[in-house]
This record gives sequence, structure tokens and C-alpha cells, in this order.
Amino acid sequence: FGIIRDVMQNHLLQVLSIVAMHQPQSLRSEDIRDRKTEVLRRILPIQLEDTLLGQYVGTRDGSKPGYKDDETVPKGSMTPTFAQCVLHVDNDRWRGVPWVMKAGKALDEAKMVIRIQFKDMPNALFPNLARNELVLQVSPKEAVYIKTIVKEPGLSTNLAMSELDLSYHKRYQDVKIPDAYATLILDVLNGDHSNFVRSDELDEAWRIFTPLLHQIDRDQVIPLPYEYGTRGPKGVDEFATERAGYKLTNREYHWQPKPTTGKL
Repeated sequence: FGIIRDVMQNHLLQVLSIVAMHQPQSLRSEDIRDRKTEVLRRILPIQLEDTLLGQYVGTRDGSKPGYKDDETVPKGSMTPTFAQCVLHVDNDRWRGVPWVMKAGKALDEAKMVIRIQFKDMPNALFPNLARNELVLQVSPKEAVYIKTIVKEPGLSTNLAMSELDLSYHKRYQDVKIPDAYATLILDVLNGDHSNFVRSDELDEAWRIFTPLLHQIDRDQVIPLPYEYGTRGPKGVDEFATERAGYKLTNREYHWQPKPTTGKL
């Protein structure tokens, strides 16, 4: 079915609506779903020029197969296994703020992350710095951290990227954190519909993606190849910069959750 139908139109769009929605009137299911639907109604249909498609190929050493190496996949398949889209929420709160949605199979990492990047400060004393970011990691291990520029201790004025880190598995060692499906099953038993899609939400989700999907099929857009285990097709970073103004962090920085050291 392709990565857009499989992951983006449903799972990731739900995440976007939760992040972007206004505060609901209460924690009742319908109040929450009302707010999510309000956001979806203000998202403009995605344009093909704001979309990057890819399909993974086998590794050079032959250790990992490509998508079309699977005997169940047609040899001429143009089904995308990677997509990156820029969405726009046309309301007073988010107008002018691009939302970059990215998903892919056979990438270098298996994770689900929400990354909120703050704009550069005008007339900054230290130009060309990496931007501060608020990051919410949903999986594989739940965490919230803020990537921020700090001055290294001592007498120098050297700057470095660091983080303020709330890793759930470290902070809440005595709390059992259920997996996602266990939580949903409990919601079913309790009659809580908050995390389930309502019919008008579904209509809006398809309104956003259907014109793009039809154009991809009609124009037979060929996805760009990318090697199994990489970050995606060539130009993936430049695409986010050019289409959304996203600024890449210095590649030397890579957040890792701190190991558990015991209780305080």
C-alpha cells in the first residue's frame, strides 16, 4: 500500500493532531476528539512538490535485500517505502509554521520522535549555531529532552550542544509502563474513545492525503532509491531545509539516554 497509506495518513497524522490541538474543554473522549478534528480541518492538502518519495534497495555487500527482491513484490513496483512531506496548518496558532512528517522502512534507526525546533534568535551574539529543540521520543524508550547550546565549563567561551533529559525508564524505575497496545485494550475495556479515530477525523485525514496519492498514481512518480540501513534517499536533509527551513544539528551530536545508576 505504500508508506503514506500504511503509516502517515493514520498513525503520524494522529500524532500531529495531538501535538497541534488546542487544550480541550475536558479530558472526556469527545472533547479531545473535537480538538483533534479542528486541527485536521485546517490542514491544507499536501502538494507533490512538498513530498519526497523513496524505495529501499539492497546493501552493496548483499547482506540485506531490497524491497523488490521480495518475491511477493512486482519487479516494476513503484510503491514508496519512504516519504517525507511538509504540511501546513492554516489557523492563527500555526500559520507559517511548517510541519515535516517523515516515515520509512529499512532505515538506520527504528524510532518514533516528535522534534520541535525553535527559530534562530535575531541579531544573535553567536551566529550559525545549531537551534534549540524540544524532543519527545515515543519509542523505543519514552523520553523528553531539550537540546540546547551551553557554554563549556571553565574559562573558555567554547559552546557545545547538550540536553536536559527526562528518560522515563530512568526517572520512573518503579512504574510499570505498558506498551501501546496494552493501553489501547485497557481503553476499550473502560469505554475511553480518546485514542480512537472518529468518522469525521477519518474523512479529514483522507481529504489531506487523497489528492497527493491520486497524483502520485496518475503521474507514476518514481521513488528515489536508498540503501537499506541508511537515513533515506539522497537529498532528504536538503529537502527539509529547502521546503521547511529546518536547520540540521551538527552531526557530531547524537543523543543517547543515560544509563540507570540507582536511586537517589
